Amino acid sequence: MKSTLSRRCNVDDRNVLGPWLRRFLLEHLVSERNLSLNTQRSYRDTLILLVTFLARTLRKTPERLTIMDLTEDQILVFLLYLENSRHCGVRTRNQRLSAIHALARFIGMRSPEHIVWSGQILAIPMKKAMRGLIPYLEKSEIDTLLESPDCKTSQGRRDRALLLFLYNSGARAGEAAQLTIADLDLARTPSNGQSSAKVIGKGRKLRRCPLWPRTAAELAFLVAGRSPSDQVFLNRRGQPLTRFGIHALVKRYARRASSKLPSLATKKVSPHTIRHTTATHLLRAGVDINTIRAWLGHVSIETTNVYAEVDLEMKAKALALCDIGAGKTSAPWSRNRSLLAFLRSL
Repeated sequence: MKSTLSRRCNVDDRNVLGPWLRRFLLEHLVSERNLSLNTQRSYRDTLILLVTFLARTLRKTPERLTIMDLTEDQILVFLLYLENSRHCGVRTRNQRLSAIHALARFIGMRSPEHIVWSGQILAIPMKKAMRGLIPYLEKSEIDTLLESPDCKTSQGRRDRALLLFLYNSGARAGEAAQLTIADLDLARTPSNGQSSAKVIGKGRKLRRCPLWPRTAAELAFLVAGRSPSDQVFLNRRGQPLTRFGIHALVKRYARRASSKLPSLATKKVSPHTIRHTTATHLLRAGVDINTIRAWLGHVSIETTNVYAEVDLEMKAKALALCDIGAGKTSAPWSRNRSLLAFLRSL
């Protein structure tokens, strides 16, 4: 009797969702996969949303939720909730589903009795989304944005250095937030030597980006006398800027710059817009697409190829090369005496 009850408790323990979530977040993502902090937080946020939704829908406390409460139908309803109630786009919806897939795969590989359940969850398809046009800034627009900070103040100098670094390196907001002084290799005289920055990208992939003398000079002024372990970009309280703080900073200066250049007001400007701008301008300058891939830290060349498709200026130049012009219409071949003479001579 006692052994039967003990066995039943063990089975119940393996069905409880909470311990699996704890193992997934703390053991699998951190110890086994060693995923980046941003990826860990993204998975965590997805599971918080999912558990909260399930607890409210099933009228259970989060601690009482079981794996079997996480059915295919419940997940589909949850995905609809994300799109309709939280107004998430298709990409965000698919990102949340990807995290749920990862959890189902983790449980299925470690618990044979849940293999069928795991397969049902993994069978939920991603939603196809229409790829929109990639936003980028023209040269005059990025120049106006870069000149927006007031460099007479220390905060303005920091902001100018940050905007220059984003445009120079094509770094993501999270990559710029994580940049430390030790990651910078600044020439003693930036105008003569080659400076560079080591950027840690997605999947902990390292890349080294060359820095313009102007960018290197601004960064050298910003980090002078500070510890190499410090983050490069700090807020007013001396704390590292977050990627959300960087996003807000770029938006603020875009609004300011739009008063000087109205075309900026029609564009959604973010750190990623600056990243797209870097890639587009490199392409216009004739930089090889593989070099741009390495510059931006893309894993696949297919990701970089989208920039070759979106640049209207390069399309116009290519079209001009193929233009047949509007010259005089040539005479039909039957009236071309030289051609007939050639044919008769054969």
